[in-house]
Parts: sequence; C-alpha cells; structure tokens
Amino acid sequence: MKLFLIAGEPSGDRLGAALMAGLRELAPEVRFEGIGGPLMQAEGMASLFPMEELSVIGLAEVLPKYFHLKRRIREAAEAALASGAQAMVTIDSPDFCLRVAKIVKAARPGFRTIHYVAPSVWAWRPGRAAKMARVIDHVLALLPFEPPYMTEAGMSCDFVGHPVVAEPVATPQEAAAFRAAHGIAPDAPLLAVLPGSRRGEVSRLLPPFGETVAALTAAVPGLRTVLPTPAHLAETVRAATAGWPVPPVLLVAPDVATRSAAFAAADAALAASGTVSLELAAQNCPMVIAYDMAPLTLWLMRRMIRIDTVTLVNLVSDTRTVPEFIGPDCRASNLVPALTGLLSGRDGGQAAAMALTMDRLGRGGEPPGLRAARSVLAQLNGQGGSVARCS
Repeated sequence: MKLFLIAGEPSGDRLGAALMAGLRELAPEVRFEGIGGPLMQAEGMASLFPMEELSVIGLAEVLPKYFHLKRRIREAAEAALASGAQAMVTIDSPDFCLRVAKIVKAARPGFRTIHYVAPSVWAWRPGRAAKMARVIDHVLALLPFEPPYMTEAGMSCDFVGHPVVAEPVATPQEAAAFRAAHGIAPDAPLLAVLPGSRRGEVSRLLPPFGETVAALTAAVPGLRTVLPTPAHLAETVRAATAGWPVPPVLLVAPDVATRSAAFAAADAALAASGTVSLELAAQNCPMVIAYDMAPLTLWLMRRMIRIDTVTLVNLVSDTRTVPEFIGPDCRASNLVPALTGLLSGRDGGQAAAMALTMDRLGRGGEPPGLRAARSVLAQLNGQGGSVARCS
C-alpha cells in the first residue's frame, strides 16, 4: 500500500509524521511519497521539494510567489497521479493542498482524497466546506466540534484528537533542569516569546514583541526570555533580537521534549495566534496572544470572520480567559500590562480553561496519530463514513 502525503508547514509536518508512524504500526507494509518537512522525512519519505517553499500566508504575502506556487501545485498533482498511491492525504495548508486535490480529482475522479485538519469554517468563509467537498472525500478533524460542519457539506469526517495531547508534559524536575542548563535562576521571571514559524509573521511580529520585552525588562527585575525558532529562521531571529536588553535564550529547532520543558519552565508566554496556544496549555503556561498581518489581509479577515476570538484555548474551552491583541492592537502598550499580570501570578482563570481544553482535545485517550491512521485505513478499506466523536 502506498500513500501520497502533502504538508506545507511545520505544524503539518508534525501531524504527518505522527500519522505515518501510526500507519506503519497498523499496516507495516505502507510506503509514502509526497512533500513534507524533516519529521516526515525522518519517518521515511523523501520530499518532492522543500516544504518551506509553501509556508506563506495572507494575500499580500502570497502574491509575489504566485507563479512559483502555481508551478509547485502542478508538480505536486502530477507526482501524486504518477505515484501509484491508493490515496492522497493533504495536511492543512488548504490554499495549496486543495488546489492540488482539484487537479488530481479532475484527472482521476476515483482517486481517494483525505484532508487532515478541517478548515475553520466555523470562524470564517463557511462556503469553503462545500467547495472542499468537491475535491475531498474524507476529513480528519482536530477539534471536537468540527465534524458536523464537514458532514453537512457532504464529506465524511472523524474527530481524531489533537496531536498536542500526545506530546510529553514536562515534569517540574525537567522544567528546573531546563532553567539550570541555560543559566536561568529558579526564581527569575521567565517569558516564552513565540513569534511564529513563517518568515512573514516573524518579521512582522518581532518588532512589537521586542518593544514589549524591552519595556518588561525595565519593569520586571531579572526578567529572562526564551525564544524557540525553526532552523531556517534562526539567523533572522538572532539578528532581530541582538538589540534586546537581555539576549533571549534562542532554541534553534528544539525537539519536542526541550520545547515542552521550556514552556513548563516559563511563567508566561507572548505568542502568535495558532496551534502554539494549545502547546502552551498542555504545559500549563499562561499566555497572551498577539498577531498582526498585512493591512489588506487584516481588512479581508475582519470582513469575513464570524467569531469573537481567534485563540484555540478560548474556543475549545468556550471561555475568553486568554487575552488577545490582533492587528493594530498588537503593540507594546497593550501587551505589557497584560503580561505583567501573568508574570505576577494572576492568570485570570487560564489554568482551568487550559485543563478543560486538553480534556476536550482527547487527553488520556489513544494517540491522535494512531486514531488518524485508523480513520485513513477505514476509508481505504471501505469502512468509513461514520463520525467519531470525543467527549
């Protein structure tokens, strides 16, 4: 059995690697082709081209790379059709992946297509589900409230749990060891700074994040910061943080255990919007979420958005305990007071919301990668169609 997989960014690479491991556990003969990052490659897949080429977001950011991305879409579709795979599994990155699926389905309507990570139609552009159903047969959903949106549009869908619940929770001893290894005193206030994993968002967020860190350093005695970054952005981040009052502890492409220990060791986090809020919640690290984007992208988003929060912890827990500052609100004058409260121990109810979030995402159950593998195999064996839920 062969599958063609496509992931377009680091979060998708993690999902793809866990899915591949689960598939090999259940079907050892499975083989893989496609596009992925270092984690998927470590699981045995040679990437058709570097995954990093696909890690762009927003209309203003995509336009300069439009023709290059269009060529890559065609190359990926042609490779999938020529692979002899029984199905194609596309992972997140819908702007790229669904265009590939459209070409594949047009050329071979019977080719099974599975998409991992349901589009956030509950947040904006609800019509995407119906368009997606034209080229996708089955969806693997990360959030428990997503399957009805997908099945209503005509696709089968299984809630497979979020991969964050399968990642290790750092112990107090591991958190203390992280501090000791990086020369951070046990009682020093520690802020995790997380400006994202895409070049565009990092370039846009590091200036206001840097201003915030500078102001906090003056206001909070002994403040230290830790900043994880993908390897391809390390030099950019190093240059951008060179002028900070106290250089951050820069973690270049940290493994999951190190990243988890860093979050557990931190007293608070300043983070870009996205999956990282769930990683922080898993380690019980209170957070402030901030995000900015090109003015045109922000204007379009605000015209289409249907929810009052973009933070996944707030959405899954059905609370609004995590403060967020989006667009013009993403500035130091807003971020500093919000973070000062967290660093002083006032979490505003975040601990309870984070625990509830983890429970609702499947903590304590079968690993999501294995659940996703079962769902994929059920589809290939003609046993799909039901919606798996997790209370």
